[in-house]
Amino acid sequence: MTDLLLSWPHPANDWTEAMPVGNGRLGAMVFGGTGRTRVQVNDATVWSGTPDGPAAALAEVDAGPAKLAEVREAVFAKDFRRAEDLLMGFEGRYSQEFLPYVDLWLTLPDGVSHGRTLNLDNGVATERLTIDGHDVVRTTWVSRPAQVLCVALSGPVDVDVDVSTRLREVSRDGLDLGIEIPIDGAPRHEPQVEEPLRYGTAEGYDPFGAISVRVARTETSVLVVLASSTSAYDAWIGDRQHTRDEHRRRAAVLAEQAAAEGVEALRRAHEADLRPLLAAASLRIGERRGGTHDVGELLSGQDEQLTATVLFQYGRYLLASASRPGAPPANLSGIWNDDLRPAWSSNYTININTQMNYWAAETTGLGECHQPLFELLGKLAVTGAAVARELYGARGWVTHHNTDPWGWALPPGMGHGNPSWALWQMGGAWLVQHAWDHYDFTRDRAFLERTAWPLLRGCAEFCLDWLVEHDGFLGTCPSTSPENLFLSEAGTKESLTHSATMDLVLIRAVFERSLAAMDALEVHDPLYAEIEAALPRLRPLPVLPDGRLGEWAEDLPEEDPTHRHLSHLVALYPLGQLDSPEAARRVMDRRGPGAMGWSWAWKIALRARLGDGEAARELLNEATQPLTGDRHRDAPVDGSEWGGLLPNLFSTHPPFQIDGNYGFPAGLAELVLQSQNDVVTLLPALPADWTSGEARGLRCRGGLAADVEWRDGELRYAVLRRLSGDPAEPVRVRYRGRDTELRLRTGESTVLKGL
Repeated sequence: MTDLLLSWPHPANDWTEAMPVGNGRLGAMVFGGTGRTRVQVNDATVWSGTPDGPAAALAEVDAGPAKLAEVREAVFAKDFRRAEDLLMGFEGRYSQEFLPYVDLWLTLPDGVSHGRTLNLDNGVATERLTIDGHDVVRTTWVSRPAQVLCVALSGPVDVDVDVSTRLREVSRDGLDLGIEIPIDGAPRHEPQVEEPLRYGTAEGYDPFGAISVRVARTETSVLVVLASSTSAYDAWIGDRQHTRDEHRRRAAVLAEQAAAEGVEALRRAHEADLRPLLAAASLRIGERRGGTHDVGELLSGQDEQLTATVLFQYGRYLLASASRPGAPPANLSGIWNDDLRPAWSSNYTININTQMNYWAAETTGLGECHQPLFELLGKLAVTGAAVARELYGARGWVTHHNTDPWGWALPPGMGHGNPSWALWQMGGAWLVQHAWDHYDFTRDRAFLERTAWPLLRGCAEFCLDWLVEHDGFLGTCPSTSPENLFLSEAGTKESLTHSATMDLVLIRAVFERSLAAMDALEVHDPLYAEIEAALPRLRPLPVLPDGRLGEWAEDLPEEDPTHRHLSHLVALYPLGQLDSPEAARRVMDRRGPGAMGWSWAWKIALRARLGDGEAARELLNEATQPLTGDRHRDAPVDGSEWGGLLPNLFSTHPPFQIDGNYGFPAGLAELVLQSQNDVVTLLPALPADWTSGEARGLRCRGGLAADVEWRDGELRYAVLRRLSGDPAEPVRVRYRGRDTELRLRTGESTVLKGL
């Protein structure tokens, strides 16, 4: 199969035009050109903050079960101002910031660039140059096996190399830097914080990073490699804290080993690592996939099917480049950030954005890339247990709207954050669904036993203790539907109520999946009886007089009927737990078209679940328009200004947020293959104009993989393979309302035609 390459005719003049490369730990934005050229570098572990930050912040909070009882009393009495005033004491400061690290500068003689390409099948950025009449090829990639950034120039060329940082440089030895990392950083939506980046020391932790650059030259080539070692990496993997000198030596050894290995060996090892991962699944809409495709033409909208094909692979490429085991998960900007005070701290926003980052992980064959999220959940299960106990007097663990690699679990907001986003206790209940999904797709019993079940158990404990009885049902209080508001009887904009639909959906999913986990593991746990007793008492989901699924327990007037969040529709996608799809369809019709990358992506996936391929296609065409406004200005969060795609195909609000890029392949996969409720559905929402195409290696729940090809709008054939799971478990396949049942042994496949 021919590789898929993106191309740009000129070097990048702006960060939003540069090409992203990464290995899960190191990320780089490649600008290209001759003269003084830039490669901007991030390290996934370079965040402000310290390991003890969450515990220190918890000690400052003035809250507890007694105050929670007062809050609940005020909410049920609809005394909104008193409830909000009380809840301000539950808020901590803020989660920490993902920071830019260093810039690698290469100065070449002036010449001509013949354009840049980014290979989405092997992760190599290439630029062809003419310098002093000679052809020069520059390739850039980030090697996971060698743990270095590599820049190789082939052809006779002189190059000067330098490295710089906008953090605090504390030592320099040639091209080796010692860098102090801030112990605190404030998001830019907190302008009253006078020192947005604060340096210093922390007990038992030295916030330090070391960069080492090595240059290997021959008569006809130059190889530049960059390695990193940080204290935060030690903390992330649970290693002992190394000294500054040890970090310097570790970075230097990595760089020296890579330089000695040479270009060809580095490139072979890199491709051997990344190419199989990127090749695990593919999707072609229309007749074209491979080849070199000009990004300007993709953004012109002339070939929507090719654009869809490219966005599927681009999202997978970005996830494989930003999220690999051993480093923190992909954040709001993946692994690429150039801003010392990034929007929303470029952290983990866990009322939709972090979850969307990983929606495509299992379905598109990137289950390995899911692992960093589970590592973060393991940290939250520890820090969140203290928060659950101290704030709410509850068992288990909880986390709220934001988190970071240190395991921030408190409500953020500094005592003035609006409860609509800050005081939401279901972050863990949504994140933990990803652990179940990994098991559901892989049927990895060891993962269920060691990782998913312990996380589910702690989350279920919290949910049991968080429930309160009201009007004869179990529900939640206080409760918000993330970031949305309703109008009170007095006409004021409010967020606090009880038993928001999203809360009930997530808690039910936690309970049902906890029971399923205990059944699968044959675990005898007292929690089983507690959950069984609570489940039938959960408040039923509300359906409004006009047939819509209600967002709140009561029929409350929406402050913004076209709100960008679709929180209550989590029941439809991703959870697949809604008995009445028509109630969701009516919500979607009222919400209207898109607004920004992540909202478009969610709406595409929701429309796919509803079998509405035409609406999904229209949303995709909206989402893939080039952004025409100021790409560096933060648009209002109310959705009044729509986003689009940047010149490097990054999805933007603006500002740039990578969740849209990650959400697009998840939604596209849902259009051609779905697996839920023990049924694999082929071409469930194929748009009429997408008359031909094929999918390879898409994953299904139950340990299955599928290939699908269609022509003239009809299924040509499908191949189903069992990768793992129970061979005795029947596989039900559905195509246009007709079901076929079959059984497959592990490693066995079958071809389905004429369904």
